[in-house]
Amino acid sequence: MRCPYCSSLDNKVVDSRMGKEGESIRRRRECLKCEGRFTTYERVEEILPSVIKKDDRREPYDRQKILSGLKKACEKRPISVEVLEKTIDNIEKSLQEKGFKEIPSTAIGEEVMNQLHALDEVAYVRFASVYRSFKDINEFMSELKDILSEKEKPSPQPGK
Repeated sequence: MRCPYCSSLDNKVVDSRMGKEGESIRRRRECLKCEGRFTTYERVEEILPSVIKKDDRREPYDRQKILSGLKKACEKRPISVEVLEKTIDNIEKSLQEKGFKEIPSTAIGEEVMNQLHALDEVAYVRFASVYRSFKDINEFMSELKDILSEKEKPSPQPGK
């Protein structure tokens, strides 16, 4: 592991702990050259399907692309990086459960939108405005009206 401070490859593990829900290992490391300390996370490499882009190109699944999109959508919203990481974990789990060797990028985008819709409405609208490429304000307003009408529906009463 390369030191983020001096780029040396010589370091030692100072502490290891199980990550939340047992899906990763958190390691505190110390650089043997500059003595800087940093944290790394280790997780099982899961086999995710290749992504079929809109122009039929195939490319490997990239978690960082989803994280980047989520960060842009959630900018200046009260959503922590940990929540975004958990959201990506949910998206990846959903993709793996489908069992496909290849999956269209549109299916990934829809899953991201489903997760964002439950997480934060503003972030959802931001993501949808880019993902769905609204052609005019009317399409955008239609999406907002759908969200508002969902909010106004009475929630089912327990026991009825």
